[in-house]
Amino acid sequence: MEKAENKTKSSSEVTNHSQSEVEIGLSSGVEIQQYPNYKPSGVTWLGEIPEHWGVKKFKFVLNQSKGLTITKHNLGNEGVCCVNYGEIHSKYGFELDITKHKLKCVNKEYLKTDSNSLLNKGDFVFADTSEDIEGSGNFTHLKSSDKIFAGYHTVIARPKIEIESLFLAFVFDSTSFRNQIRKKVKGVKVYSITQSVLKETNIWIPLLQEQIAIAHFLDDKTTKIDEAIAIKEQQINLLKERKQILIHKAVTRGVGSSSGVEMKDSGVEWIGKIPAHWEVKKLFGICDFVRGNSPFSKDELLSTGDYVALQYGKTYKVDEIDDKYNFYVNDEFYKESQIVNFGDTILVSTSETIEDLGHSAYYNRSDLGLLGGEQMVLKPKKEKLDGHYLYFISKIFSKELRKYATGIKVFRFNVNNLKTIYASVPPLSEQKEISAYIETASKKIETAIGLKQQEIAKLKEYKSSIINSVVTGKVKVC
Repeated sequence: MEKAENKTKSSSEVTNHSQSEVEIGLSSGVEIQQYPNYKPSGVTWLGEIPEHWGVKKFKFVLNQSKGLTITKHNLGNEGVCCVNYGEIHSKYGFELDITKHKLKCVNKEYLKTDSNSLLNKGDFVFADTSEDIEGSGNFTHLKSSDKIFAGYHTVIARPKIEIESLFLAFVFDSTSFRNQIRKKVKGVKVYSITQSVLKETNIWIPLLQEQIAIAHFLDDKTTKIDEAIAIKEQQINLLKERKQILIHKAVTRGVGSSSGVEMKDSGVEWIGKIPAHWEVKKLFGICDFVRGNSPFSKDELLSTGDYVALQYGKTYKVDEIDDKYNFYVNDEFYKESQIVNFGDTILVSTSETIEDLGHSAYYNRSDLGLLGGEQMVLKPKKEKLDGHYLYFISKIFSKELRKYATGIKVFRFNVNNLKTIYASVPPLSEQKEISAYIETASKKIETAIGLKQQEIAKLKEYKSSIINSVVTGKVKVC
């Protein structure tokens, strides 16, 4: 093998994200060294590694076992904490700390009956299924000594050789490792990450003191990146609050200057005062309600089809069903009573979190939709109510619906609850004016949110780049 020369590069040569580096306190002029000699790793996506590093199969580095065989119904608020596959995908990243993360629990009796699923400090818990290829290989790493179970649809991986577990966490989070999993997983709509898939992946291993130095370096740098991301996420939340205030003011006060406009008390607490010529009406009198019961599931959604499939797991993630929403079903699921038309508003009536309960989406398509379960549709009576105005009102009264929420693990409201909701109703021409005003004014806010999201994406890309460069030995930090 041809010996590689000892080299130094500026950080701007290693990554193109110099702006992100400055943002987290890393100057673009920092010299980055490489190891003096490299060798082929024999692993696709890994390439060359430092000459003195080793490569081992996953099965020779970690033992594997399964999490508890339970369902969501076995979980409660008391007992022994339990981390499940959905939480690995959505909440924790790769470090699980019971002092920071609120977990559901299982009965303490499981300590007697299934202690094999109890985690040790330094253990890894992989989600054994993923709805997308990008999520294949998602895991969490237990950094505390607290009693925590691995729950349903998880694989426990426990180091069986002396190794720095935080270094191993960065290895598992690198694209070089994840690509090995993505190549082997099977599935179309749900990807299965089995023990057999994991055990044949390759892990590269430096000397222990190098592992520790790499782990400390990456922990420091990624913490700074995460802090920068958190600041931008907070800024996005503030922009969303500003948009909510904009909508609330418009649907209760109107647009333009309110000076000189006679106001009256609406008699509804969340509405407050409204222009004197407006009315306050129950939703039940100005729109029709349809409860979703089409039987299709997320596993039956198609990329093309006869009808737009409004499955609640998809609709709660968007504010508008437009041409970018590409989930369909065919005629076998057709029900005339479940048709959704242009101008209708969809409400999520069941949710695992109280914040998502009552989330609304505007149906902005000319082709027909079919309403899935756990949702309701509001169909405006067009002689009384503009569909777009109804959607904007829904963004405000959804908070009122949460007051009716029942359930502990899953929250819901029903049609009777919806019938109690009032709305402020201006003349139809004014409704359209208000809708147009909100649409125009909120575009500036949405543009600002989009820019922040792009900045977050760049920071995440930079984080992935620096992890992969350092943990694979392309960059020497010790």
